[in-house]
Amino acid sequence: MKFENSRQFFAKYCDPKEFKRIIEKDTVVQMWESCRREFKDLPAIIDNGVTHTYSELDEDISYYRSIYKNAGLVKGARVGVFARNSYDLIKAYLAGVTYGLCVAILPAHLDEKTLFGVSKMFNLRGICYSNEFEEKVAFSKKANPTLKFFKIEDKGTSKVEMATDLTKNDSCVIMFTGGTTGRSKGALLSNGAIMQGTVNGCYGCYNIFNQRYLLILPLSHVFGLVRNLMTALYTGSTLYICRNNKDMFKDIAIFKPTILVLVPAVAEMALNLSRQFNRNMLGEDLKYVICGAAKVAPYLISEYKKLGINLLAGYGLTESANLVSGNPESLKKPDSVGYPYPNQEFQIVDNELWIKGANMMDGYVGLPEENEIAYEDGWFKTGDLVRFDEDGFLYITGRCKEIIVLSSGENVSPAEVEVFFNALPYVQDSQLFEDVDDNGQHFLALEVVPRMSELSKVEAKDKKAFLMEELNKVNESLPPFEKASRIVIRETDFERTPAMKIKRYQKC
Repeated sequence: MKFENSRQFFAKYCDPKEFKRIIEKDTVVQMWESCRREFKDLPAIIDNGVTHTYSELDEDISYYRSIYKNAGLVKGARVGVFARNSYDLIKAYLAGVTYGLCVAILPAHLDEKTLFGVSKMFNLRGICYSNEFEEKVAFSKKANPTLKFFKIEDKGTSKVEMATDLTKNDSCVIMFTGGTTGRSKGALLSNGAIMQGTVNGCYGCYNIFNQRYLLILPLSHVFGLVRNLMTALYTGSTLYICRNNKDMFKDIAIFKPTILVLVPAVAEMALNLSRQFNRNMLGEDLKYVICGAAKVAPYLISEYKKLGINLLAGYGLTESANLVSGNPESLKKPDSVGYPYPNQEFQIVDNELWIKGANMMDGYVGLPEENEIAYEDGWFKTGDLVRFDEDGFLYITGRCKEIIVLSSGENVSPAEVEVFFNALPYVQDSQLFEDVDDNGQHFLALEVVPRMSELSKVEAKDKKAFLMEELNKVNESLPPFEKASRIVIRETDFERTPAMKIKRYQKC
């Protein structure tokens, strides 16, 4: 299944002059060559109150490349970057990939022994780290004397030019992911894959160049790296780094972003606070919220539109350089994760989405057994159950590993059932799972997190009883094998992953 007209499909959602500027690049070097030429005097990064133009960033990158050169690192060598979001992290990352290195962006939460294990599994030649992580890297320094270490705050001694011989097939970054089996691993993404993801991020917004972004997501997450940082730089936009998420709304008030890249849980929180304080907490200049990394509720799309903000849902994987599809028609098709981006092929096997494309990874690093599981005949098996509608829009209906097989032989996809409960405005999130009673009998159970902002508007005295009645109505409308035998209204949120996805209960 190919979508030959994908690029042209998105053309109608973009300013015609800007659309002509969205040109695919083979390497980050090619992209940065354009950026430093076209945007040199524009502000690129704002961090800790300091504004750095594209020219200043280019100069700092060129000096930092000398650190890699003086350490004897050559094209293709792998280096880790271990720091929290900062200008220095961006500098070290761009210096590495434009020098021809493969950069592993290491999550800041790694402990000292995991850091050492990762350095061995990824075959890192060096680690750039921030001063605050001195104690964390001490173990690796002692355990692996051949590993080189660089301070991310260092400046470098002289200018070093970008690599001139990179191709789209050369390795670019290693990103952490849980992947299709849930085990933490590193996805190896080429220059071509990163650039395809970067360009894909330009599609769907009418005005995409010269915007103002706030960086909230960690750059160790592919959504933060590709859609937040790389697309911002590609379009000559300004990126304001939020150092502490507790200061997010204060930073928004100061910077006045026009585009925000958020996970649904943060978008929900911002909406609730806007109602609580009777003003738009995301600022009057905000035009778009790019929302992904977890399922986006149709409720959020419609409520943000009331604020004059377009909330655009999408779908992607770490293994696909983040972006597979985007939905510029969120209001018309709120349950869809959008239309496929260019240069991909799709196959649906037993309802599971398989992908090939320019944006796909080269495999998991150092884990041949995981690659055996993930691929078949060159197709990457996403683990996502999907369908396409008659217009070519994609819908996620569940996860293969979450399928519940009942004693009757019926297969139940929790996500497909949960969508009916989540359609209630009083439900923020839900989870359908298999439980077992004292007699060892298996049954379906449902837990629900209420959306208090909507439930509080209900006139019923017993709001919990009202919600339970609404949930039971939905439950009764389902086929017998999909009905929940027990429904519980939670008083707390579900446990979540670092990407803010709900942690699924383990199967019985």
